[in-house]
Amino acid sequence: MDRLTSLTVFGQVVECGGFSAAGRRLNMSVTMVSNHIQSLEDRLGVRLLNRTTRKVSLTEIGQAYYERSRQILIDLDEADRVAHALQSTPRGLLKLYATSTLVRFLSPVIGEFLTANPAVSVDLTAGEPMIDLIELGFDLAIMAATPPDSSLVVRKLTPWRHIVCCSPAYLEANPAPEQPADLINHNCLRYAYYPFGRDWRFEGPQRQSITVPVTGNTVSTSGELLRTLVLSGKGIMLAPSFLVGDDVEAGRLIRLLPNVRLPELAINAIYPHRHHLSSKVRSFIDLLAERFTVHRKWMNPADGA
Repeated sequence: MDRLTSLTVFGQVVECGGFSAAGRRLNMSVTMVSNHIQSLEDRLGVRLLNRTTRKVSLTEIGQAYYERSRQILIDLDEADRVAHALQSTPRGLLKLYATSTLVRFLSPVIGEFLTANPAVSVDLTAGEPMIDLIELGFDLAIMAATPPDSSLVVRKLTPWRHIVCCSPAYLEANPAPEQPADLINHNCLRYAYYPFGRDWRFEGPQRQSITVPVTGNTVSTSGELLRTLVLSGKGIMLAPSFLVGDDVEAGRLIRLLPNVRLPELAINAIYPHRHHLSSKVRSFIDLLAERFTVHRKWMNPADGA
Protein backbone atom coordinates (compact mmCIF):
# COMPACT_ATOMS: atom_id res chain seq x y z
CA MET A 1 0.00 0.00 0.00
CA ASP A 2 1.01 3.62 -0.54
CA ARG A 3 3.05 4.58 2.51
CA LEU A 4 2.08 8.24 2.47
CA THR A 5 -1.61 7.35 2.34
CA SER A 6 -1.10 4.92 5.21
CA LEU A 7 0.55 7.65 7.28
CA THR A 8 -2.39 9.95 6.55
CA VAL A 9 -4.86 7.25 7.55
CA PHE A 10 -2.91 6.52 10.74
CA GLY A 11 -2.95 10.20 11.69
CA GLN A 12 -6.69 10.45 11.11
CA VAL A 13 -7.38 7.34 13.22
CA VAL A 14 -5.43 8.91 16.10
CA GLU A 15 -7.05 12.34 15.75
CA CYS A 16 -10.58 11.02 15.21
CA GLY A 17 -10.28 8.42 17.93
CA GLY A 18 -11.33 5.41 15.88
CA PHE A 19 -11.41 3.60 12.54
CA SER A 20 -15.01 4.47 11.68
CA ALA A 21 -14.62 8.19 12.29
CA ALA A 22 -11.39 8.25 10.31
CA GLY A 23 -13.07 6.41 7.47
CA ARG A 24 -15.90 8.94 7.34
CA ARG A 25 -13.46 11.85 7.26
CA LEU A 26 -11.39 10.22 4.53
CA ASN A 27 -14.39 8.84 2.63
CA MET A 28 -12.86 5.38 3.03
CA SER A 29 -14.29 2.08 4.23
CA VAL A 30 -13.43 0.83 7.71
CA THR A 31 -11.88 -2.24 6.11
CA MET A 32 -9.55 -0.10 4.00
CA VAL A 33 -8.63 2.00 7.06
CA SER A 34 -7.79 -1.20 8.93
CA ASN A 35 -5.73 -2.47 5.99
CA HIS A 36 -3.63 0.68 5.94
CA ILE A 37 -2.93 0.45 9.68
CA GLN A 38 -2.09 -3.22 9.38
CA SER A 39 0.25 -2.47 6.48
CA LEU A 40 2.12 0.11 8.59
CA GLU A 41 2.41 -2.22 11.57
CA ASP A 42 3.57 -5.12 9.39
CA ARG A 43 6.18 -2.95 7.72
CA LEU A 44 7.50 -1.65 11.04
CA GLY A 45 7.13 -4.89 12.92
CA VAL A 46 5.49 -3.14 15.88
CA ARG A 47 2.02 -2.48 17.22
CA LEU A 48 1.04 1.17 16.87
CA LEU A 49 -2.50 1.02 18.22
CA ASN A 50 -4.29 -0.81 20.99
CA ARG A 51 -7.75 -1.80 19.75
CA THR A 52 -10.80 -2.67 21.79
CA THR A 53 -14.45 -2.84 20.82
CA ARG A 54 -14.99 0.62 22.29
CA LYS A 55 -11.90 2.66 21.56
CA VAL A 56 -8.50 2.91 19.93
CA SER A 57 -5.42 4.18 21.79
CA LEU A 58 -1.77 4.66 20.94
CA THR A 59 0.95 2.36 22.21
CA GLU A 60 4.12 3.98 23.49
CA ILE A 61 5.80 3.29 20.16
CA GLY A 62 2.68 4.49 18.37
CA GLN A 63 2.81 7.83 20.22
CA ALA A 64 6.40 8.46 19.16
CA TYR A 65 5.64 7.38 15.57
CA TYR A 66 2.57 9.60 15.42
CA GLU A 67 4.46 12.70 16.55
CA ARG A 68 7.18 12.24 13.93
CA SER A 69 4.87 11.18 11.11
CA ARG A 70 2.55 14.12 11.83
CA GLN A 71 5.47 16.52 11.34
CA ILE A 72 6.34 14.83 8.04
CA LEU A 73 2.78 15.31 6.81
CA ILE A 74 2.80 18.94 8.00
CA ASP A 75 6.04 19.59 6.09
CA LEU A 76 4.66 18.02 2.93
CA ASP A 77 1.43 19.95 3.26
CA GLU A 78 3.36 23.16 3.77
CA ALA A 79 5.47 22.48 0.68
CA ASP A 80 2.26 22.10 -1.34
CA ARG A 81 0.92 25.36 0.07
CA VAL A 82 4.14 27.20 -0.77
CA ALA A 83 3.87 26.04 -4.37
CA HIS A 84 0.26 27.20 -4.52
CA ALA A 85 1.09 30.54 -2.90
CA LEU A 86 3.56 31.33 -5.68
CA GLN A 87 0.62 31.45 -8.10
CA SER A 88 -1.85 33.33 -5.91
CA THR A 89 -2.19 36.92 -4.72
CA PRO A 90 -2.15 37.67 -0.98
CA ARG A 91 -5.50 39.11 0.03
CA GLY A 92 -7.87 39.51 2.97
CA LEU A 93 -7.33 40.28 6.67
CA LEU A 94 -4.03 39.26 8.28
CA LYS A 95 -4.62 38.99 12.03
CA LEU A 96 -1.36 39.26 13.98
CA TYR A 97 -0.36 38.94 17.64
CA ALA A 98 3.09 40.11 18.75
CA THR A 99 5.23 40.70 21.81
CA SER A 100 4.87 44.41 22.65
CA THR A 101 8.58 45.17 22.45
CA LEU A 102 8.72 43.83 18.88
CA VAL A 103 6.12 46.24 17.50
CA ARG A 104 8.70 48.86 16.54
CA PHE A 105 10.46 46.28 14.36
CA LEU A 106 7.23 44.99 12.88
CA SER A 107 5.85 48.42 12.01
CA PRO A 108 8.08 49.13 8.98
CA VAL A 109 7.69 45.55 7.76
CA ILE A 110 3.91 45.82 7.98
CA GLY A 111 4.04 49.10 6.08
CA GLU A 112 6.19 47.56 3.37
CA PHE A 113 3.95 44.51 3.18
CA LEU A 114 0.77 46.57 2.80
CA THR A 115 2.33 48.66 0.05
CA ALA A 116 3.33 45.54 -1.87
CA ASN A 117 -0.02 43.81 -1.24
CA PRO A 118 -2.86 46.34 -1.50
CA ALA A 119 -5.49 43.59 -1.25
CA VAL A 120 -4.37 42.78 2.33
CA SER A 121 -5.37 44.56 5.57
CA VAL A 122 -3.71 44.01 8.96
CA ASP A 123 -5.13 43.69 12.48
CA LEU A 124 -2.26 43.74 15.02
CA THR A 125 -2.66 43.04 18.74
CA ALA A 126 0.33 43.52 21.05
CA GLY A 127 0.70 41.63 24.32
CA GLU A 128 3.08 39.67 26.49
CA PRO A 129 1.80 36.15 27.29
CA MET A 130 1.31 33.50 24.64
CA ILE A 131 -2.36 33.17 23.72
CA ASP A 132 -4.56 30.53 22.09
CA LEU A 133 -4.17 31.47 18.43
CA ILE A 134 -6.88 29.12 17.20
CA GLU A 135 -9.51 30.08 19.76
CA LEU A 136 -8.94 33.81 19.21
CA GLY A 137 -8.70 33.54 15.44
CA PHE A 138 -5.15 34.79 14.90
CA ASP A 139 -3.28 33.86 11.72
CA LEU A 140 0.17 34.39 13.15
CA ALA A 141 2.08 35.33 16.31
CA ILE A 142 5.52 36.92 16.46
CA MET A 143 6.97 36.13 19.87
CA ALA A 144 10.34 36.41 21.60
CA ALA A 145 9.98 32.92 23.08
CA THR A 146 8.97 29.40 22.06
CA PRO A 147 5.36 28.50 22.91
CA PRO A 148 4.64 25.55 25.22
CA ASP A 149 2.01 24.19 22.78
CA SER A 150 3.83 21.63 20.63
CA SER A 151 0.98 21.50 18.12
CA LEU A 152 1.95 24.93 16.78
CA VAL A 153 4.39 25.43 13.93
CA VAL A 154 7.41 27.51 14.95
CA ARG A 155 9.69 29.21 12.43
CA LYS A 156 12.81 30.82 13.87
CA LEU A 157 13.31 34.36 12.55
CA THR A 158 16.44 35.38 14.43
CA PRO A 159 18.37 34.44 17.58
CA TRP A 160 18.73 36.93 20.43
CA ARG A 161 20.24 37.21 23.87
CA HIS A 162 19.62 39.25 26.97
CA ILE A 163 21.93 42.04 28.08
CA VAL A 164 22.66 42.80 31.75
CA CYS A 165 22.61 46.58 31.94
CA CYS A 166 22.15 49.65 34.10
CA SER A 167 22.52 53.41 33.79
CA PRO A 168 25.70 55.39 34.53
CA ALA A 169 23.80 56.98 37.44
CA TYR A 170 23.26 53.58 39.06
CA LEU A 171 26.99 52.84 38.95
CA GLU A 172 27.74 56.18 40.62
CA ALA A 173 25.96 54.88 43.71
CA ASN A 174 26.69 51.15 43.45
CA PRO A 175 29.74 49.00 42.61
CA ALA A 176 29.60 47.26 39.24
CA PRO A 177 29.07 43.49 39.49
CA GLU A 178 32.16 41.60 38.36
CA GLN A 179 30.57 38.15 38.14
CA PRO A 180 26.97 36.86 37.99
CA ALA A 181 26.90 35.98 41.71
CA ASP A 182 27.45 39.66 42.55
CA LEU A 183 23.93 40.42 41.26
CA ILE A 184 22.53 39.02 44.52
CA ASN A 185 23.61 42.27 46.18
CA HIS A 186 21.89 44.54 43.63
CA ASN A 187 18.36 45.78 42.96
CA CYS A 188 17.44 43.63 39.97
CA LEU A 189 14.30 44.65 38.10
CA ARG A 190 12.53 41.56 36.81
CA TYR A 191 10.37 40.84 33.78
CA ALA A 192 7.35 38.76 34.82
CA TYR A 193 7.50 36.49 31.75
CA TYR A 194 11.22 35.75 31.94
CA PRO A 195 11.29 32.00 31.19
CA PHE A 196 13.33 31.08 34.28
CA GLY A 197 11.37 33.09 36.84
CA ARG A 198 13.45 34.92 39.46
CA ASP A 199 16.55 32.88 38.57
CA TRP A 200 18.73 34.72 36.05
CA ARG A 201 20.73 32.22 34.03
CA PHE A 202 24.21 32.46 32.55
CA GLU A 203 26.68 30.08 30.93
CA GLY A 204 30.02 29.32 32.53
CA PRO A 205 33.38 28.80 30.78
CA GLN A 206 32.52 25.15 30.11
CA ARG A 207 28.99 26.03 28.97
CA GLN A 208 27.65 24.94 32.35
CA SER A 209 24.52 26.66 33.60
CA ILE A 210 24.97 29.32 36.28
CA THR A 211 21.80 30.29 38.15
CA VAL A 212 21.56 33.46 40.23
CA PRO A 213 18.41 33.99 42.35
CA VAL A 214 17.97 37.75 42.14
CA THR A 215 15.79 40.14 44.13
CA GLY A 216 14.54 43.64 43.45
CA ASN A 217 11.77 46.10 44.17
CA THR A 218 9.99 45.83 40.80
CA VAL A 219 8.46 42.99 38.78
CA SER A 220 6.48 43.88 35.66
CA THR A 221 4.95 42.44 32.50
CA SER A 222 6.06 45.63 30.72
CA GLY A 223 9.56 45.65 29.30
CA GLU A 224 9.18 49.36 28.53
CA LEU A 225 8.44 50.16 32.18
CA LEU A 226 11.55 48.29 33.31
CA ARG A 227 13.62 50.06 30.65
CA THR A 228 12.37 53.45 31.90
CA LEU A 229 13.27 52.58 35.50
CA VAL A 230 16.72 51.35 34.52
CA LEU A 231 17.38 54.48 32.46
CA SER A 232 16.52 56.56 35.53
CA GLY A 233 19.06 54.69 37.67
CA LYS A 234 16.66 52.57 39.71
CA GLY A 235 18.39 49.22 39.26
CA ILE A 236 19.85 46.54 36.99
CA MET A 237 17.86 44.87 34.22
CA LEU A 238 18.28 41.63 32.32
CA ALA A 239 17.00 43.20 29.11
CA PRO A 240 16.29 41.88 25.62
CA SER A 241 19.06 43.07 23.34
CA PHE A 242 16.46 44.36 20.87
CA LEU A 243 14.87 46.53 23.59
CA VAL A 244 17.98 48.32 24.86
CA GLY A 245 20.45 47.99 21.98
CA ASP A 246 20.08 51.64 20.97
CA ASP A 247 20.45 52.78 24.60
CA VAL A 248 23.69 50.85 25.02
CA GLU A 249 25.07 52.16 21.74
CA ALA A 250 24.21 55.74 22.73
CA GLY A 251 25.71 55.37 26.21
CA ARG A 252 22.42 55.84 28.04
CA LEU A 253 22.87 52.35 29.45
CA ILE A 254 26.02 50.43 30.29
CA ARG A 255 26.34 46.75 29.50
CA LEU A 256 27.46 44.80 32.56
CA LEU A 257 29.30 41.46 32.64
CA PRO A 258 30.19 41.75 28.92
CA ASN A 259 32.39 38.64 29.03
CA VAL A 260 29.68 36.40 30.48
CA ARG A 261 27.64 34.40 28.00
CA LEU A 262 23.83 34.33 28.32
CA PRO A 263 21.49 31.63 26.94
CA GLU A 264 20.43 32.09 23.33
CA LEU A 265 16.71 32.54 22.68
CA ALA A 266 14.82 33.16 19.44
CA ILE A 267 12.20 35.43 17.94
CA ASN A 268 9.72 33.09 16.29
CA ALA A 269 6.87 33.21 13.83
CA ILE A 270 4.19 30.89 15.25
CA TYR A 271 1.05 29.63 13.57
CA PRO A 272 -1.47 26.77 13.91
CA HIS A 273 -0.41 23.74 11.90
CA ARG A 274 -3.91 22.60 11.07
CA HIS A 275 -4.74 25.81 9.24
CA HIS A 276 -3.84 25.96 5.58
CA LEU A 277 -1.12 28.57 5.39
CA SER A 278 -2.48 31.25 3.09
CA SER A 279 -0.31 33.23 0.72
CA LYS A 280 -0.75 36.37 2.86
CA VAL A 281 0.69 34.58 5.93
CA ARG A 282 3.48 32.88 4.00
CA SER A 283 4.47 36.09 2.23
CA PHE A 284 4.50 38.08 5.47
CA ILE A 285 6.63 35.47 7.28
CA ASP A 286 9.12 35.40 4.39
CA LEU A 287 9.37 39.19 4.44
CA LEU A 288 9.85 39.16 8.22
CA ALA A 289 12.63 36.59 7.96
CA GLU A 290 14.39 38.72 5.36
CA ARG A 291 14.06 41.98 7.28
CA PHE A 292 15.05 40.53 10.66
CA THR A 293 18.45 39.55 9.27
CA VAL A 294 19.52 43.21 9.50
CA HIS A 295 18.92 43.12 13.26
CA ARG A 296 20.78 39.92 14.03
CA LYS A 297 24.17 41.44 14.84
CA TRP A 298 22.93 43.35 17.86
CA MET A 299 19.98 41.13 18.73
CA ASN A 300 22.45 38.31 19.33
CA PRO A 301 25.53 40.19 20.59
CA ALA A 302 28.84 38.38 20.63
CA ASP A 303 29.33 37.20 24.20
CA GLY A 304 32.43 35.83 25.72
CA ALA A 305 33.54 32.31 24.86
